[in-house]
Amino acid sequence: MPSLDLATPHEIATLLGGNLRAQRLAQNLRQDELAARAGVAVGTVRNLEGKGQASLESLVRVVTSLGLAAEFDGLFAPRIRSIAAMEKAASPRMRARAPRRS
Repeated sequence: MPSLDLATPHEIATLLGGNLRAQRLAQNLRQDELAARAGVAVGTVRNLEGKGQASLESLVRVVTSLGLAAEFDGLFAPRIRSIAAMEKAASPRMRARAPRRS
């Protein structure tokens, strides 16, 4: 799979939707069957697969119903690039810093 670093949000969403469709078909499920398992409308599955559009909760429901929840592991895990960064990450901040005033 090509790097998504330069892809637009729409391109990423469309690619993810296509990947979910491939997973559904690999499991020999129809859209209505997946929708029933996930507790979402069939239109939600269609929009997710075709346009990459759905709420975050619907995406999680569909992914979980396909048995792919472990794919979320490390999705937004902090990337540690140095020992200093590792030590800093050991005690994560609870709030964002306020912008500096000049």
